[in-house]
Amino acid sequence: MKRRHILAGAAAVALALGAVAADAKSLDDILAEGKIRIGINPNFPNMSTRNDAGEWTGFDIDVGNAIAAALGVEVEWVPTETPQRVPFLVSDRIDISLGALTRNSERAKLIDYTVPLHTEVLAVLATDKIEGDSWEDFNPDTVTLANMRGNWTVDWIGENMPNAKLELVDTLADTVRLVAQGRADAIVENIDFFMAFTKNYPDVTWRVIPNPINVAYCAIGVAQGNDNLTEVLNIVLYNLHASGKVNEMWEAHYGAPMLVKVEPSPYF
Repeated sequence: MKRRHILAGAAAVALALGAVAADAKSLDDILAEGKIRIGINPNFPNMSTRNDAGEWTGFDIDVGNAIAAALGVEVEWVPTETPQRVPFLVSDRIDISLGALTRNSERAKLIDYTVPLHTEVLAVLATDKIEGDSWEDFNPDTVTLANMRGNWTVDWIGENMPNAKLELVDTLADTVRLVAQGRADAIVENIDFFMAFTKNYPDVTWRVIPNPINVAYCAIGVAQGNDNLTEVLNIVLYNLHASGKVNEMWEAHYGAPMLVKVEPSPYF
């Protein structure tokens, strides 16, 4: 996942290299035990968060429950912070990792991936109060961009949109609020995660600028060499995608369709 902390890439790999490798539970082990350990990010609404009753809820929770139902097992949710995802797989503390795990070559040296579960779209979210048809149009010094402290996109904007001003806040909701209140003009980020908060401002005409800057594909992480589990997960994901269930779950939690949907293929 390319979203929150700048440490998520290099630090995750460094931590994983320091983790003690362990034999992963095979699919047969999981079926015999009747339980699958699923790593979820505990600080990433609307992927996974606790509701007022203390129960886990979110897109990842729905996906994890669907996987467990397909396998005929129970779920053990394992809170797994962003930099812990690869090390937890390597050290056999979890069987699979969710939490918007973006595919990249560094992680692929250490873990295996399923086919994509969802996308993350780096794009521009703005309103009808400002003109612009591409992300480059939001670079002048007259434009203020809202973002969150610690986001990797803060550095990306500094390198690629150096003329734009930056106004930094602490949460997704606050970022959207800045734009809704006219204190910022746009957001350059993985926009899917912000769409639900636009519903809080029905009088604002929101628009996503066409032609995304980048589309990243997030998949389920599996321990290296756990091929049978990966193969079965791929079949489960194909069925979830082909039936439209993934997109239904996404829209239910993020308030809008996935900006770039994953097209299911029966050929892994």
